[in-house]
Amino acid sequence: MPVLTFANTKGGAGKTTAVLILASELAGRGHRVTILDADPRGWISRWHAIAGASSLISVAPVSEETIEAATAKAKKRGGYILIDLPSSHDALLAKAVGLADHVLIPVQGCAMDAHGGAEVLELLKELDESCGVRIPHSVVLTRVNAAVTTRALQAAKDFLAARGIATLSTAIAERAAYRDVFDKGGLLQAMNPLEVSNLARALENGSRLAVEVMALLPQKTARAAAPRKAAIAKAA
Repeated sequence: MPVLTFANTKGGAGKTTAVLILASELAGRGHRVTILDADPRGWISRWHAIAGASSLISVAPVSEETIEAATAKAKKRGGYILIDLPSSHDALLAKAVGLADHVLIPVQGCAMDAHGGAEVLELLKELDESCGVRIPHSVVLTRVNAAVTTRALQAAKDFLAARGIATLSTAIAERAAYRDVFDKGGLLQAMNPLEVSNLARALENGSRLAVEVMALLPQKTARAAAPRKAAIAKAA
């Protein structure tokens, strides 16, 4: 029951879109998915309520007070647990990071001076250096214009790698399907290709993202939660 936390304290980084893409792909492959919606705006909850998306996907709103209990409940259900966070640097962020088997940091482009991504990386660094808690994490480039060349995208990845920041090979492209699905509800795979431009490209992009993330998060991922309790409290 691996836990994947999506974190960036800057709004508009693409956290919720990344959660939706991955949830759609995992459910489409027959995996159970629990999304813990910690964002007060509730975009994921609204999306799920429109058409139910899939019987394999469960969405539950959570807060700083309820996230730990909700995560424990989701683990009993099995499958993958995705945590969608709001754009804030607070105790909720620290708890969600502490609960994660992997933290995914969506970032637009390669500018790591974007404070949101940098703040999450600093928190992870503090947990490592001050508390001896190392939480695997990666950056995923988001909202990449489809016209961006392979060379330009590689340059962005090289920029991050030079700073010791692990980056997923798959970037999330800017696609109409990723916007439209929030209004239509349901899985990306269920959208009508006659109504959504370049749907096949969006699905291909999502599939590659899922394959890469699943390789980072084997289903038998297990770690002891107790050693992290003090670290979470200190970071918060």
